[in-house]
Amino acid sequence: MKLGDFLNSINYTKEDLFQSSDDPFVEKDYVPFIISRSLSYFPDTIFHVNEVNKHGHLSKNMHYDYLRMSVRKRKRFSKWGKKNKLEHLDAVKKYYNYSNQRAEEALSILTDDQLSEIEKFLDVGGV
Repeated sequence: MKLGDFLNSINYTKEDLFQSSDDPFVEKDYVPFIISRSLSYFPDTIFHVNEVNKHGHLSKNMHYDYLRMSVRKRKRFSKWGKKNKLEHLDAVKKYYNYSNQRAEEALSILTDDQLSEIEKFLDVGGV
């Protein structure tokens, strides 16, 4: 089973995948954190997600059943926000031996000329 199968079942089809699946490891494929995170983007499901998060002791099947039965039937889709990759971050990290946070701070004060010098220094050439 894939993440999309579980989300589609919770949001739209309301089919019980734990009971109807021939796969004996369907419960292993269900990740409550990811399901909760996926549903937390919508105003009509955030309170259900919050309620199920209060009860961390629930089994995966109980987590799934609660969401499947309580969330209203509706098509829901959203892309997850991702952090932007900074262009020269890896070069600054390698050159100064900095962590991600320190390299981001250094990028804010380095000039374009300094960044090009760092890139030239780290360029090893070859194919």
